[in-house]
Amino acid sequence: MRLRYVDDANEKIEAHERLLASPEQYKGKWHSLFEKDQPLYVEFGGGKGGFIIGLSEKHPEANFLTFERNAKVVYKSIAKLEEIHHDNFFIVWGDVTDVEAIFEKNSIDRIYLNFSDPWPKDRHAKRRLTHENFLNKYRKILKDGGELHFKTDNDGLFEFSVEEFKKNGWEMLFITNDLHQTEHAEDNVMTEYEEKFSKTGKNIHKLIAKNV
Repeated sequence: MRLRYVDDANEKIEAHERLLASPEQYKGKWHSLFEKDQPLYVEFGGGKGGFIIGLSEKHPEANFLTFERNAKVVYKSIAKLEEIHHDNFFIVWGDVTDVEAIFEKNSIDRIYLNFSDPWPKDRHAKRRLTHENFLNKYRKILKDGGELHFKTDNDGLFEFSVEEFKKNGWEMLFITNDLHQTEHAEDNVMTEYEEKFSKTGKNIHKLIAKNV
């Protein structure tokens, strides 16, 4: 995962107090990074971290991590962090495919997946972050009763995802094809993609599933 055109990217990410590289080294001791021992909420595929930064500010009663596989995107988040003063979050350079090497079993209270790549071709279904292969990984690291919150603008991906959760025995707590018209809209923190799609009039799908 080399970052072109930025010298010593790893060192620059690690040097920032809100950015982390080599997440495997924190397995079993993520809570030691935070001032308070609180529920741990994790986002996979977080881009520059806008969603988790907003959510962590809104909910100081929890600790937050967001993972982004693209080092260049993680590095660019530094500019976004200049005006941030709360400290219950970290942006992590890491890949969702490695979650079992990064987290212990039953160690996460909630997972967020926001506007993941839909991989629309059937032959690429296993790459979707809501495919059963990934759902099985999430179940291992989520606590019993832990939740997964999933948002997308893609109709096909949402339909596929709902069926995958149901097929694999998750308890469906909430399903909507128009998030911004529900009672959850008031507490919703929008991602950059969500803001862009909403301005075009596109409905936002959301589901909340419980690990049982």
